[in-house]
Amino acid sequence: MLRPPILIDPDEVEFSAIRAQGAGGQNVNKVSSAVHLRYDIHASSLPADVKERMLALRDSRITQEGVFVLKAQQHRTQEMNRADALARLQEVVDSVATPPRVRRATKPTYGSKQRRLEGKSQRSQIKNLRGPVRD
Repeated sequence: MLRPPILIDPDEVEFSAIRAQGAGGQNVNKVSSAVHLRYDIHASSLPADVKERMLALRDSRITQEGVFVLKAQQHRTQEMNRADALARLQEVVDSVATPPRVRRATKPTYGSKQRRLEGKSQRSQIKNLRGPVRD
C-alpha cells in the first residue's frame, strides 16, 4: 500500500535567525543569515508510526525531548537557508516515511549446502598437506 508523500506543515516549524559561523569577512559579523530550525516531533501532525520511527533514529539532531534541531548556514541569504533547512527536514521525514521491509528467514538450498561442504573439505585438505612429511 503506497502512502501519499508526507508534507510538513510550515506552522509546526519554528525558525530563528542566528549569525553564521566561519569565514565570510565583515558581512558575516553583522548579518544574521544562518537559520536554526526547531521541529517538535511529538506535537507534529505526522502519522504516529512515522513519529515513532523518527524518534527511534540515532540522530544527534534529535533532543531527548523529541525536538529536531537543524542549523542551515550554507547560503548567503536567510530565505535560502530557511528553504534549505525545510528541504533537509523533509528528507529526514521521507527517509522514515516508509516502514522497513520485514526480513523473512529462508532455508539454504541443497546445492548451496553441498558447495559449502565441498569448500570446507578442500580447505581441510590444504591444511592437512601443510603438516610434516611422513615416510
